[in-house]
Amino acid sequence: MGDRQKGVWQMSLAMLISGSIGAFVLLSGLPVTEVVFWRCLIGAVALFLFIRISKQPFSPLTKVTLGLAILGGIALVVNWMLLFAAYARISIGLSTVVYNTQPFMLVMMGMLLGERVSLAKWGWLLLAFGGVVVLLSGELTGKHEAGWLSGIALALGAAFFYALTAIITRKLRSIAPQHIAFIQVLTGVVMLLPLAHMPTFSGHFPWGILLTLGIVHTGIMYQLLYSAIQKLPTPVTGSLSFIYPVVAIVVDNLVFGHSLTASQLAGGALILVAAAGNNLGWGEKKPRECGVGLKTAN
Repeated sequence: MGDRQKGVWQMSLAMLISGSIGAFVLLSGLPVTEVVFWRCLIGAVALFLFIRISKQPFSPLTKVTLGLAILGGIALVVNWMLLFAAYARISIGLSTVVYNTQPFMLVMMGMLLGERVSLAKWGWLLLAFGGVVVLLSGELTGKHEAGWLSGIALALGAAFFYALTAIITRKLRSIAPQHIAFIQVLTGVVMLLPLAHMPTFSGHFPWGILLTLGIVHTGIMYQLLYSAIQKLPTPVTGSLSFIYPVVAIVVDNLVFGHSLTASQLAGGALILVAAAGNNLGWGEKKPRECGVGLKTAN
C-alpha cells in the first residue's frame, strides 16, 4: 500500500472516529467538565505512550512556544466544553453542522491579523452566513426557543475557540503536532483538576466510555490524523474531513433518533458546501496551503 493510499485510510478512519465522539459524550451521563477532564487525563497518558513508543524526541521548547502551546490548550479545552454542552441542548448532528463554521472564524481572525482575504473566500463566507440564517429562520418559534438558541450559541462559541486554537497552532511550526496535542491535553488536566470529582469505585462510573474517549478519540485519532496530513495533499485532507459531520449526523440518528428538519438540512447544506469551498480552495487562483495542525479534530 502506497503512502497516499495509506494516508486516505488513516484520514478516513480518523474522521469516522471523530464523528462518533458526541454519542460517547452523551452516553457517559457525566457533566461536561468531568467528561473533558477525563478525556484530557487519559488522552495525555495515551499520547505520551504513543510518543515514547515511536521514539520521537520531544521538540525543544522556549518560554514563548511553551506559553503559546498552553494558551492553545486552554482554547482547545474551552472549545470541547462548549461543543459538548451544545450536544445536550440541541442535537449532535445540528451542533456539528454549526460547528463547521470554524473555517470562517479562522478567516475572520486571519483578516484581523492582517491576512489578505480573497474574493472567493468572501463569497464562501457569505454563503455560510446565509446557511446560518436559513437554519435559524426555520427554528425561531416554539416554547423551547431560548434553550435551542443557547445550543446554537454554544456551538458557534466552540467554533470560535477552535479557530483560536488553530491560529495559535500556526505559530508553533517548529514543534511536532503530537507534542502540541500532548501539551494541550495536559493543560486541560491542570485547568479542570479543581473541578473534577474522583469517582467512588463502589458505584457506577462509565470507565469504558471515558477510556474510549481518551484512548481512541484522543490518542489514536490524533495519531491517525497527523500521520494522514503528512502523507496527503491539502485538497484530499480537506475533502475527507467532511466524513466527520456526515458520520455525526448518522450516529445521532441511529443512537438517539434525532434527525434534521428541512430548514436545518437546507441551512446545514449551505454551511458544509461553503466550508468545502473554503477548505478546498474552490475559486482560488492558487491552491490553498494547509497551515493548521488540528484540522477538523474535536
